[in-house]
Amino acid sequence: MNSARRGVLAFLGGLVLARPSLGATPGKSAAFAESRSEYKPRHILCFLGPENGLAALQKSARAAIDGFAPDFSLDEDYSQDEPDDRMERSFNVCWDRVDPDAYQPADEEAIAGHGSVLYVLGPSMDAGTAVKTSTHALRFVQHMLDHGALAVKGESAGVAHGARRWKQLFEQSRSEAAANDEMALARICRLAFARRPIGGDAEGMTSVGFHLIGLPDVHVRFTKNGDQPSTNAEQLKIAALMDDIADQMARDGVDAVVKDRRASLTDDTRYEEDEYKFNPFGVVGIDDLKL
Repeated sequence: MNSARRGVLAFLGGLVLARPSLGATPGKSAAFAESRSEYKPRHILCFLGPENGLAALQKSARAAIDGFAPDFSLDEDYSQDEPDDRMERSFNVCWDRVDPDAYQPADEEAIAGHGSVLYVLGPSMDAGTAVKTSTHALRFVQHMLDHGALAVKGESAGVAHGARRWKQLFEQSRSEAAANDEMALARICRLAFARRPIGGDAEGMTSVGFHLIGLPDVHVRFTKNGDQPSTNAEQLKIAALMDDIADQMARDGVDAVVKDRRASLTDDTRYEEDEYKFNPFGVVGIDDLKL
């Protein structure tokens, strides 16, 4: 099976227990990383529709492609006009836990009652096109929710939001685009399509999906008093650090952040190079966080 199909069918797990950290300087262009690999990231978007709803989902998606996303395409092999019994569990582990209102009971009900599935493939991106393409992906999500989709999941990092949260993120992206604030726009796209923190206490926690805005992911190793597992509040602290580092990388550049934070920048060894979660820009490592 080729890498595109593996990406579409990937089954994602792990909890996300975090809160976003905002505050980049407005009105500036974002800095991006140099690629350490020939691999170029892309978006895989999963849309759920009603019973016998595939044709309508495809029609809506083609309208988006014709209107503003010409480099996106429909997956013809794994989209289906019937429910997928893996979706309830998949969305359950992919829900964004960053925002306290990331999803509502109505979103869970819509997923449980879905009757069709459409996958949309984004174009391959480099660092210079990642934010623009991710902005189109977020607009694509809102277009589909406005035209028949019941629920949406971003497969490239394994993150899902409820319809209300997707709309909020889209409206924020429109405001930042109108203000020509690329750093703020990159941050909104990161909050929409990336996950953090995932992992465990022993190996540390990482972000997944920062490559979708042209930045390395962040890996945090930490120590704490006692031998109890990290708490939700401590994981929120880790997530806030990841967001701070991402904002700083977009503002000052990766090399400056690595030097300032006494961090490391290494190749992404978490995933195979042809997987959609693989980050070609690498992983910034923080090894000394004390909780």
